[in-house]
Amino acid sequence: MSSGIWQRGEEDEGVDGFLFTDIRKEVNRAAKLKCNICKKKGASIGCVAPKCKRSYHFPCGIQKECLFQFMEDFRSYCWEHKPVQKIPDRECKGSSQCTICLDLVEQVPAYSVLRSPCCKNAWFHRECLQYQALSAGIFFFRCTVCNNMDKFQKEMLRMGIHIPEKDASWELEENAYQELLQCYQHCDIKRCLCKKGRDYNEPDSKWEIKRCQCCGSRGTHLACSSLKSWEQNWECMECRSIFAKSGEVMDATRKRSLATSEKTDGTTCLLEEPSPKCPRQLPGTPHGFLLQCLVKERREASNILRVLKLQITTKTTRLNINAENIWNSALKGFRQRSFSPTNTIEIKFTNCKNRLKTDTPAASKHHFFQLLMLHLQNSSLFEGSSAKNLSLDFQAVRENLYFEAGKMIAVSLVHGGPSPGFFSKTLFNCLVYGPENVKPTLEDVADVDVAETIKMIKYANSLSNLTSTVHDCYEFLAAAGCLRPITALCDKDMLVDDILNYHVIKRIISPLESFRQGLKTLGVLEKMQAHPDEFSSILCHKPERLSAETLCDLFTIHSSSDVNKIGGTDFWMGYLQDVQSGESVVTLEDILLFATGSLSIPPIGFDPEPTVKFLRIRYPVGNRLLNCLKLPVTKTYEAFKKKMEFTIRNTLRVGRE
Repeated sequence: MSSGIWQRGEEDEGVDGFLFTDIRKEVNRAAKLKCNICKKKGASIGCVAPKCKRSYHFPCGIQKECLFQFMEDFRSYCWEHKPVQKIPDRECKGSSQCTICLDLVEQVPAYSVLRSPCCKNAWFHRECLQYQALSAGIFFFRCTVCNNMDKFQKEMLRMGIHIPEKDASWELEENAYQELLQCYQHCDIKRCLCKKGRDYNEPDSKWEIKRCQCCGSRGTHLACSSLKSWEQNWECMECRSIFAKSGEVMDATRKRSLATSEKTDGTTCLLEEPSPKCPRQLPGTPHGFLLQCLVKERREASNILRVLKLQITTKTTRLNINAENIWNSALKGFRQRSFSPTNTIEIKFTNCKNRLKTDTPAASKHHFFQLLMLHLQNSSLFEGSSAKNLSLDFQAVRENLYFEAGKMIAVSLVHGGPSPGFFSKTLFNCLVYGPENVKPTLEDVADVDVAETIKMIKYANSLSNLTSTVHDCYEFLAAAGCLRPITALCDKDMLVDDILNYHVIKRIISPLESFRQGLKTLGVLEKMQAHPDEFSSILCHKPERLSAETLCDLFTIHSSSDVNKIGGTDFWMGYLQDVQSGESVVTLEDILLFATGSLSIPPIGFDPEPTVKFLRIRYPVGNRLLNCLKLPVTKTYEAFKKKMEFTIRNTLRVGRE
């Protein structure tokens, strides 16, 4: 960093190309200069700003928050002339989490605080960034949120972060991945029968350790699980819980907590987990099969929506939302000139008392769309009990509200909000296949009087009875254009079809077309028509209530082998089962809210995907910015459960207060 020296030699000459003669000259030059900070001589570094005469030592400059650029000419700037990041005032809004250390960081353009140039909401401590750069090196140092490297490194170099030209420290460590070459040799059954310990392994005997055929990261002695040496279908608890989520394990097996198996000597061995020898099979009931298909289709819909999300840019549109008047404030926001469906949406609640102060932007956005979908479901734009069709609201037609409703639903799906889940099959088919190709049913009629009229015609048991019924509702049939001569009892079938087609479809052709145009936003309607089964699963069906299996499948578990030995993963899965069965003061929704800020799983899924980490910490921590749930390592399940309930319950309560 010294101002009077240049790298005039080759890399192997002098000190990294700095010649000894040049170094001596610089020492002599600096001996005459006094440091403007400590007032001692030897200040070899000077500010590069024109007309600035300040000189200082390197340690003094660090202390005074001078800025040193470790690139190109290795420039140095004093505390007055150093470059600063240009951040609009509207983006400086309180505090957020440093995405490296996860502690709070003030969102202000200060020396100790830096903002990512590629992710507007990513803020860092300078010290955290410098530690990460020294560890990751030039080949792995990148934005922790979006993984951008070029733009991120360029900005960090400009702001004085030193990025060494070396490989990452974890790549240089000798035998860093040696454990990957070792086979797992440990019995994880809760009640191990081997007197020589869980790590004892004797091949070709009953004390041979067999590993999980799916993950290979769990094991059991053959005797501990009553296995034969030739059996290959043993699966650990984690893998079986995942298969159970997919419907591939019998319900009886999943619910059983104790299993008995006969040992070779005729005695009974109690295992504290389901029998690992039960073969995987599909559910035996039609309901289980349909549920499995629904889960699969929702996963496919999630992948399709993620492709549509690629249209979203980093440009932000902020919507000020009044939660008590959700429709009008949403309508105002969607109709403002600056709104674009491809912009990133940021929600600011103006008077919502039930939101947590620690909510992330993603959680606030999800809550906004949740309120909006609930309002649409109960609005005058739709009619019906649970499965709804479009209604005929002339005021809404004049104000083009059907188009706005379709647009809002499309934006909610692509931007990570919930799906409506209340479409009738008839409405969905009209949108996908066209109204001319759909045949409505009596269940689609929401008007009680019209439904009663149709029933009287449909169930007329004689020609005279049918003629009398048609005469009584003559005005209604004439207005609907459904009058036809009745000459035989079989004419009632065509008459019923005409009434249903008029009341459910023809009557709302204008709102339907407007609604379809709104759903074309971001290409959603096109994907609906290309993938009808996948979108039917999220538009015509409400998401199932959260279950222990759902959360177990949602959160990816990151834990080391020593945590597995202590039982951290088993504690987590056991706690989810206790919460589901009502043996806890918190709910599964509370756990999801604590970790992600959302009460339900959006159709597009979470970004980033939720994870569980087991750390040597005292209490659980929910990082909603990264959807990461950090859990403490405890010696007993009772301690784990107590800490979970205490932290989650009090965090949610205090946040609301």
